[in-house]
This record gives sequence, structure tokens and C-alpha cells, in this order.
Amino acid sequence: MDVILLKDVDRLGYRHDVVTVKDGYGRNFLIPKGLGIIANAANKEKLDGIIAKEQEAEMAKRDEYQAMADGLSGKTLKIGVKTGTSGKIFGSITNIQIMNALKEQMDLDIDRRKISVDEDIKEMGTYKAQLNLHPEVQTEVDFELVAE
Repeated sequence: MDVILLKDVDRLGYRHDVVTVKDGYGRNFLIPKGLGIIANAANKEKLDGIIAKEQEAEMAKRDEYQAMADGLSGKTLKIGVKTGTSGKIFGSITNIQIMNALKEQMDLDIDRRKISVDEDIKEMGTYKAQLNLHPEVQTEVDFELVAE
């Protein structure tokens, strides 16, 4: 059964994805809980219209995202981490921690999926994260790991 997801579902897909699931899972869980609808021709046309409206809204937000990117240039986030005696951190830094630091320190609410870290961070230091705010607006933000 093909289902259009109306909300993000863990280990299945994101909102507006068309996914193939077993009939019972779609009929007994996704559809009754309002997480998805059957992907027939009429619903796919509605989905195309919804996606087009959302893309227009994103294009309208381009200037806002550009202002965010300009405000981030030259600033460094400080992220507190627990470290061992050798300077290695316990665990690793993820885009969720960077999202929380942006929210706390700069009062910016950026979705975690728009943040990417190129390298696996295991030691103290200064690193860069990519922010894909908009298809036309990408920027980098510096962040420094400090011991708690």
C-alpha cells in the first residue's frame, strides 16, 4: 500500500513522502492516527498543490534567511561538553546540539535537518557546521567545544 505521510514518522519517512508500507500498518496505524493518507491519484494531486504552496512560502522567506546568515557571520557558538583527561569528548557532537546552541545563544530557531557537520567530532577545538537555510542561502557557523 502506498501512503502519503502527513507528519514525520520515525524510521519511515518525512512529511509529504510517498512510502510503501504493509496494508495492515497503513490501514490500522498510519491512517487512523492521522499520520498518513492513501496515495491515490486525487491525493497525489492535492499533495502537489500543497508542496507548491510551501515552496512559494519558502521563496518568500529567502530574505529572512539571508538576514539570518548575515547575522551569523563572524560569530562563534560555544558548546559545553564533558571531556576526559586527554581532551577527548564523551560521545560526539550532533546537529541537534548545534540547533540547541543556536536557539540558546543567538535566539535562532533552525530545523536540525538544515544543519550538517562534515566531520566526526571527538576532540576539543573549533569546528564549522554547514547551514542550508534555503536552496539559495547556505552559510557556515563556527562552534567551539568547551569543557563543562
